[in-house]
Amino acid sequence: MAGTGLFAEILDGDVYKYYADGEWKKSSSAKTVAIINPTTRKTQYKVQACTQEEVNKVMESAKAAQKSWAKTPLWKRAELLHKAAAILKEHKAPIAECLVKEIAKPAKDAVTEVVRSGDLVSYTAEEGVRILGEGKFLVSDSFPGNERTKYCLTSKVPLGVILAIPPFNYPVNLAVSKIAPALIAGNSLVLKPPTQGAVSALHMVHCFHLAGFPKGLISCVTGKGSEIGDFLTMHPGVNCISFTGGDTGIAISKKAGMVPLQMELGGKDACIVLEDADLDLVAANIIKGGFSYSGQRCTAVKVVLVMESVADVLVDKVKAKIAKLTVGPPEDDCDITPVVSESSANFIEGLVKDAKEKGATFCQEYKRDGNLIWPLLLDNVRPDMRIAWEEPFGPVLPVVRINSIEEGIHHCNASNFGLQGCVFTKDVNKAILISDAMETGTVQINSAPARGPDHFPFQGLKDSGIGSQGVTNSINMMTKIKSTVINLPTPSYTMG
Repeated sequence: MAGTGLFAEILDGDVYKYYADGEWKKSSSAKTVAIINPTTRKTQYKVQACTQEEVNKVMESAKAAQKSWAKTPLWKRAELLHKAAAILKEHKAPIAECLVKEIAKPAKDAVTEVVRSGDLVSYTAEEGVRILGEGKFLVSDSFPGNERTKYCLTSKVPLGVILAIPPFNYPVNLAVSKIAPALIAGNSLVLKPPTQGAVSALHMVHCFHLAGFPKGLISCVTGKGSEIGDFLTMHPGVNCISFTGGDTGIAISKKAGMVPLQMELGGKDACIVLEDADLDLVAANIIKGGFSYSGQRCTAVKVVLVMESVADVLVDKVKAKIAKLTVGPPEDDCDITPVVSESSANFIEGLVKDAKEKGATFCQEYKRDGNLIWPLLLDNVRPDMRIAWEEPFGPVLPVVRINSIEEGIHHCNASNFGLQGCVFTKDVNKAILISDAMETGTVQINSAPARGPDHFPFQGLKDSGIGSQGVTNSINMMTKIKSTVINLPTPSYTMG
């Protein structure tokens, strides 16, 4: 059970503590933040509302801890990460329970997220030892006009204090995807979890605590974004920000100053379907891509752009599969569970109403009960409808019928987002040409968009983000190049 047994020390009464200086603490504010269960719409958990002064102390500790951590051998850093990964996977049940109750993630998917997170931590440890164990050796006479009088040795060194801000939909996996690269690279890490998902993240952080990382190296502060959000992102002690979420990231990027940014800010992932596509494969991927976790994924299929000649057949196939989706509470492992909040449900409903007013074809009756929205396919969506462009983050999927490949590419590229997209065709030449033309960070061919496997590069163009994620890219992004140049009194050449 959450907050019991091994995790008992992170709970004080009915309020979860925050983590700093290697200890679980109560905030001096004596205030708490309530976490609402999306299914019951009642308070499920409470977390500390940390103060700005507590953030300052966390930053001071993180800076001090990082200096000694940077001197810790790579193999020792990796050893501790492997230990944390093992503890995380061993205690997956209570963390998964939190995911079910905080963000209404289906029970089976919740367990998968925790196990995947442990695997990600271990993989990062291994990859970090390889990447950071190598440097470069350069000689000066490769550049015109120089003799071989200089030897340049380069290595990767840590940035300092990394601020990690994961989103509600993967509060464990998208936290460790920032924590593990930061730590293996010799940085310290301050985590600000999302409100919905904070308790899952606190349980995960306790696994790192139990692994024996040095005090102050990892911190986790909870609280109201209005009180500590800007204070954290603009803090002079922060040397890098890794953020996953919505358009809040754009505001952060404008305020952050001269620190490296790694940002993934959502998408309107298009699925382009050509006449020769395997429509059974397409339908299966539209269901998986558009409706898993109720569409609350940055890489969900957000708009289907299908050639008119095959649209009727495809829509019928998707409708048949939607009819088989189970709808209900996450504890029952239903396919469609409540969206994360009432405000999210209201936003989705606004998009649906707009589409109805403008003449979209409803393939199912629109149905909502609290935060639970039944899966809905909207056919004959036109570009003047909000759902054609805005990201619903829910189980509602628009179908736009197109008459040419160029029309599909134009719709995809007209979006202010550019995270991922996919194209379904049996013609590999067309697939490559369309992929090259799509202004997105990744294009999947004959499969729905997806972030994983976690070592693949993951990035967005335009308003979808800055920089690239994936294990290798994250490690490199959280380091900088350090050069040491040896100057020789006379030119030196190898034998010959």
